[in-house]
Amino acid sequence: MTNIQFAQRLQPLQSNVFADMDKAKAVALASGQQIIDLSLGSSDLPAEQHVIAAISQSLHDQNTHGYLLFHGTQGFRQAAAVWYEQKFGIKVDPETEVLPLIGSQEGTAHLPLALLNPGDFALLLDPGYPSHAGGVYLASGQIYSMPLLAENGFLPVFANIPDAVVAQSKMMVLSYPHNPTAAIAPLSFFQEAVAFCQQHNIVLVHDFPYVDLVFEEIGGVEQSFYPSQALVPSILQADPEKSVSIEFFTLSKSYNMGGFRIGYAIGNAELIKALRQIKAAVDFNQYRGILNGAIAALTGPQAGVENTVATFRKRRDAFVTALNRIGWQVPSPQATMYIWAKLPSPWQHNSVEFCTQLVKQTGVAASPGAGFGKSGEGYVRFALVHEPPLLETAVERIAKFLYGVS
Repeated sequence: MTNIQFAQRLQPLQSNVFADMDKAKAVALASGQQIIDLSLGSSDLPAEQHVIAAISQSLHDQNTHGYLLFHGTQGFRQAAAVWYEQKFGIKVDPETEVLPLIGSQEGTAHLPLALLNPGDFALLLDPGYPSHAGGVYLASGQIYSMPLLAENGFLPVFANIPDAVVAQSKMMVLSYPHNPTAAIAPLSFFQEAVAFCQQHNIVLVHDFPYVDLVFEEIGGVEQSFYPSQALVPSILQADPEKSVSIEFFTLSKSYNMGGFRIGYAIGNAELIKALRQIKAAVDFNQYRGILNGAIAALTGPQAGVENTVATFRKRRDAFVTALNRIGWQVPSPQATMYIWAKLPSPWQHNSVEFCTQLVKQTGVAASPGAGFGKSGEGYVRFALVHEPPLLETAVERIAKFLYGVS
């Protein structure tokens, strides 16, 4: 066999929390377990009918069957700009400040290629979403992990970043509401982050997939921070001139379009231009029919978004109540589709083993906190992607696993 030599940048990508749990689920399934999969934040809810209708109608239009270049995405970019302006009250130029993406993950993974030279630092949340680190590794950058601790509300402390690291840093990635901790951040925190990045000439990236998956009780955050249609702030509300900031959105969560792979970036025109250059070297765009569906989602009735939020609120309440009932005390999150639970004894220091044994013995699949970063150890993330009866069945199995009782 030929001895193929692979690039060193692939080494940090050998392990991925979702791929690892997929293997564990496959083993459990092969052994006869009935899987209740709470490991992946892929919504089980359907896209709205008016969205499906727009895509369906496009299929019969042969003008949608060819390559789609940037200028052909104008209608979608305009819809995204209007959606943003209505939600956050900040003007956006759809020609220079909006870029369609194949999901926001494409943006967070590709932007480091436009910003980092080998050895430059990216400041990332720990725990954080895996693609944030993956993009930095592919760009041959270095990662400085900003620990997120419960005592700090799972917000990073910028003053703790060493001066030598700050001097070599080119980008910071934030994401609130946060995956996996489900924490939210006030506008004052974003203002602090913008000031820090402006002072040190650092690009500020905000991954914002859970913009709408916010429940009504925003304790400790003044509602006056937000326009009427937004319960959590955009990074651009703290940087309205878009001096250092870019924000990534997706239709995967709000509109249940994860499999359609449609998202977009809004922000600093120079950053949008640079990301567009990277994108042009990698792909064209999605099928035009998918963009037509996305336009329908952004501009059409929003009752489906409200129903999605209500559905995840009910699931959150059912799952947290069930966990508390078996003696596993967990906080009730104010946003996202996740429960971030501190592991009970004797599992506090081995979340991977906990999740591996849990799915092996019970069929309940969850994501180990360590898979999201060093500071995630001692926690487990449950995705609320099933209806309450099945979530309660999962908790019954968890109780049997932990305590030998049902």
